[in-house]
Amino acid sequence: MEIITSRQNPICTHFRKLASSKAYREETGEMLCDSPKLLEEASLWGGQIHTVLYTEGVELPLRDDLGSRKILVSGSVMESVSPMKTPQGVVFSCAASKHRLPEEVKRMPENYLKPGRWLVLDRVQDPGNVGTILRTADAFDCGQIFLLPGCADLNNPKTIRAAMGVHFRRVIYQCTLEELAALLGGVRVPMYAAALGENNMDVREADLSNAAVVIGSEGQGVSPQVLERCSGTLKIPMSRRCESLNAAAAAAVILWEMARAVI
Repeated sequence: MEIITSRQNPICTHFRKLASSKAYREETGEMLCDSPKLLEEASLWGGQIHTVLYTEGVELPLRDDLGSRKILVSGSVMESVSPMKTPQGVVFSCAASKHRLPEEVKRMPENYLKPGRWLVLDRVQDPGNVGTILRTADAFDCGQIFLLPGCADLNNPKTIRAAMGVHFRRVIYQCTLEELAALLGGVRVPMYAAALGENNMDVREADLSNAAVVIGSEGQGVSPQVLERCSGTLKIPMSRRCESLNAAAAAAVILWEMARAVI
């Protein structure tokens, strides 16, 4: 049994850098996850789990055949490496999820992507919001998920935690607006924005069975560049006392409306 009792151990330094630095995550090709639940999801869905740190008395929902390195640590060490204020006794490193759009998909999207219910995030910057939206999209079986530039890092520990295992279960693509427009044209999927416009459609009345819907940033909404590419805009009816919803809440309403006819 391996044991670590010092916060200055090189593995602890590695874990802290994974938690705090996007550049370091990209350099090493690793990401940091915490909690027994995420470890269970990673183990169940084939995540490449490298090193697991755990405290005494915590059961590890981890398959033995994965060959992961397991190290027992003290409570103080766990507090120093966990990105959570209240650690749950497990933190682990694993291969970072790869989200770049493959070249073969760019060239022939009709061979790899199917029309249907797609979700697009445009400059959604809060990691918790991005993760929550991903979790909701997975729950409603959204067909494809795309993140445009300016969104929170998908491999940020806060994003991973809020997504609750979606990183291990789903393919999530990051791409430019131009790349997305080419994909949409290739598979004939129209795009709509959750935004106010001259010809708003009530989301309850729109046919979104074959559509990509864009959720914009928390403060500024959908960018003008994205709006120019959209076939229309969608509104969520609400009290006149309220101007808008949180990005994650708006996404949940729209994803439900998109899925209502098929679930």
